[in-house]
Amino acid sequence: MLENPPPCPKCSCEYTYEMNALVVCPECGHEWAPAETGAEGGHGPGERVVKDAVGNVLQDGDTVVVVKTLKVKGSPTGLKAGTKVRGIRLVDGVDGHDIDCKIDGFGAMQLKSSVVKKA
Repeated sequence: MLENPPPCPKCSCEYTYEMNALVVCPECGHEWAPAETGAEGGHGPGERVVKDAVGNVLQDGDTVVVVKTLKVKGSPTGLKAGTKVRGIRLVDGVDGHDIDCKIDGFGAMQLKSSVVKKA
């Protein structure tokens, strides 16, 4: 049990508490494992680590490759496996979509990090 739980990495609330193996923020509801922040080499506390489908750490500006064919709303053809995406931007997206990018032929869209791998 932590004597002084760390502040929330999302909203900086100081009134966090420990619940089983997680630390919980009562203000925003964010839950995280205390070893997540600061444990990854070179990543400061509060900085989110995004990993691709095979476990490589992604950063803004990386080039990734789509690993499985994806259906795209409003498009007769989907996004095929092997499509290269350059200059990604990491965001806090909706429903786990944490990569913001522009894809030739499709335009701006968001992807999940679990369907890409670092090129």
